[in-house]
Amino acid sequence: MKKRTLIIISIFIIMFSCKQNTKKDTTMKINRNKTASEILGNPAYQAISYGGYRQNTRDIQPTVQQLKNDMKILSAMGIKVLRTYNVQSNVGLHQAPNILKAISELKKEDASFEMYVMLGAWIDCKNAWTEFEPDHNVESELNEGEIERAVALANQYPDIVKIIAVGNEAMVKWATSYFVQPNVILKWVNHLQNLKKEGKLSKDLWITSSDDFASWGGGEESYHTEDLAKLVKAVDYVSMHTYPYHNSHYNPQFWKVPEGEENLTDLEKIDAAMLRAKNFAMKHYNAVSEYVKSLGEDKPIHIGETGWATVSNGHYGPTGSRATDEYKEALYYKHLREWTNKEGISCFYFEAFNEQWKDAGNRQGSENHFGLITIDGRAKYALWDLVDNGVFNGLKRNGNEITKSFDGNKDELMKTVLVPPFHRELINQE
Repeated sequence: MKKRTLIIISIFIIMFSCKQNTKKDTTMKINRNKTASEILGNPAYQAISYGGYRQNTRDIQPTVQQLKNDMKILSAMGIKVLRTYNVQSNVGLHQAPNILKAISELKKEDASFEMYVMLGAWIDCKNAWTEFEPDHNVESELNEGEIERAVALANQYPDIVKIIAVGNEAMVKWATSYFVQPNVILKWVNHLQNLKKEGKLSKDLWITSSDDFASWGGGEESYHTEDLAKLVKAVDYVSMHTYPYHNSHYNPQFWKVPEGEENLTDLEKIDAAMLRAKNFAMKHYNAVSEYVKSLGEDKPIHIGETGWATVSNGHYGPTGSRATDEYKEALYYKHLREWTNKEGISCFYFEAFNEQWKDAGNRQGSENHFGLITIDGRAKYALWDLVDNGVFNGLKRNGNEITKSFDGNKDELMKTVLVPPFHRELINQE
């Protein structure tokens, strides 16, 4: 009798344990399917802009395995949200759908793996990237297909795609090859919002457009149009870009060593310049915030892009603004993460890895060198501490272990670091 009672009690204990474990497993699954509102502004969900291209042409697409390797590296860095830029699989650019496939496979292989995506849909004007004159008042006939592909991927991977961004710097007027008027972006944002209302997209999916701070009302008043005001009201949040790095050439007054700081040491001058760069980015953010509030809106504002290149033989290099090196990149990365984490702002830092297709004819062009990690797997100075802490142990890129740039020799690195021009100096405008 006692033996039978013990057996019955044991069965109940096992059943109760299984029930509890099932509950825990379910809870884990729920916790690993966050919504955009839970992710954006959450310091536990660090964000980054990502492109996995290794070659000097996008015709050579990264494989799913290469993308999985990159996802593991980024996850080790604490990154949990990626930004992509297009879904142009109709012209052979399969990176975005393959990224989603890679993440999906990693989640199946490891229940603890967590990565979400801000999926970009590329938007162009009529005749963009052709031999014909761009018509900035008419949109490309290809935009509809791009939106359709983004919708399909969002529905195929609802556990991964949490945001759709309509266009990348598609409204800013210096994007002379392809920019459109705000009414085009508004049209597609409204289309996606209507799909949510109709149950054809997840109601939790957030819709935005990722564009320069000026395009979001933080710059010239010429951007303050009725259509932009309508767009601010239509999006779920504002995704703005800010680049003190580029402004070190185009708007260099904040960048130059001011009168009164000329007697500082070289390192002190550089450190002070990078604090001014951070403040410059904050100024852009605050300007957009003020414009949004002037419309009576209280929309979240996050940074869709900002970054700092480490090599330049042009405007930002030794003969230009002298802004470019790994030391300055590391300081900018540190400053931006500290500020945005404290203020509850997501920052899709640009970018994860170097990509050499962006300026294929000029290996030393700055656009090829915005990554925190090189194409062959060398972590730049901003990430040296992570290498020291062993977070990349066992991970590889292009068959290489993740090691430090300059072989970890800071003295050699500092030989490449230049002081910004003094307030009285001219910056090369060529």
